[in-house]
Amino acid sequence: MQQHETTSMPSGLPYRKSVGLCLFNHDGLVFCAQRRQQRGAWQMPQGGIRKDEDPAVALMREMKEEIGTDKGRILMRHPAPLRYEFPDYLQFEKGVFNGKYRGQEQIWFAVLFEGTDADINLTSSYEEELPEFNAWRWVELAQTLSLIVNFKRPVYEEVIKTFAPLVDKIRAGDI
Repeated sequence: MQQHETTSMPSGLPYRKSVGLCLFNHDGLVFCAQRRQQRGAWQMPQGGIRKDEDPAVALMREMKEEIGTDKGRILMRHPAPLRYEFPDYLQFEKGVFNGKYRGQEQIWFAVLFEGTDADINLTSSYEEELPEFNAWRWVELAQTLSLIVNFKRPVYEEVIKTFAPLVDKIRAGDI
């Protein structure tokens, strides 16, 4: 069994509600982007759900904010929320989300990208903050596991297991 970083902080903190986006192109590859502040840290887009926001609406908003386009069609929603905890080095007052959360609880969606690569814009004016990513590429779904930071791996393992059957259907043109 592979070891994953977890927090040793008190568990009384809540999980931040968020969405995850497994964005497939028509070749069955998934979008993966490098975090601007962490060279070599790649991930699929994700982001917070606002109060009373429908997760599917949050997904499309986050897609537009993070990669500059919302040209996608939801194919599937993961049947259950997936959680990860922030490691200790992110769990402090001036850390990620100022120490308000112990981790994230994410609703993951598989989405078929219906645009072109030219539609993707990491420096999008739709993002209120600095761009989250500075590079992107299409990769095999299973490859995302080797690109993601350790503490998110259990979530990615589950996303891969659940959405992998879509790859052959997309490549065959059945979706």
